[in-house]
Amino acid sequence: MKDFSNASFPPETIEAMTIAMESALGTLPHPISSGHVQSVAETILRTANDGERDPKVLERMALLELQISPRP
Repeated sequence: MKDFSNASFPPETIEAMTIAMESALGTLPHPISSGHVQSVAETILRTANDGERDPKVLERMALLELQISPRP
């Protein structure tokens, strides 16, 4: 996972990120790979760290990035 050790979020942002994460993962077909979970989490963290707070936008960004990222 990329380094987010200096990231700090208020409780409202953590709640938005949690909602986005659960919603994004809920749209993926099962079984969900750990790589997909990691990718979604990293995108949500990065996007929130850039200032986005809307859970729907965080979810959409994570799913879009997952679609365009190269497959192993």
